[in-house]
Amino acid sequence: MKRYQCAVCGFVYDPALGLPDEGIAPGTAFEDLPDDWICPECGMSKAEFFELED
Repeated sequence: MKRYQCAVCGFVYDPALGLPDEGIAPGTAFEDLPDDWICPECGMSKAEFFELED
């Protein structure tokens, strides 16, 4: 699964880890996050994230 980084604050969403504290289970792909999901660090929308090259 691909990781995504917030272009504003640098937060990296790693689907292998998910965000259990926010109810996002490990194994949840970025594409499967709700459309209204926001960055837990800075509050920006999913549109502000870009795919990381591994």
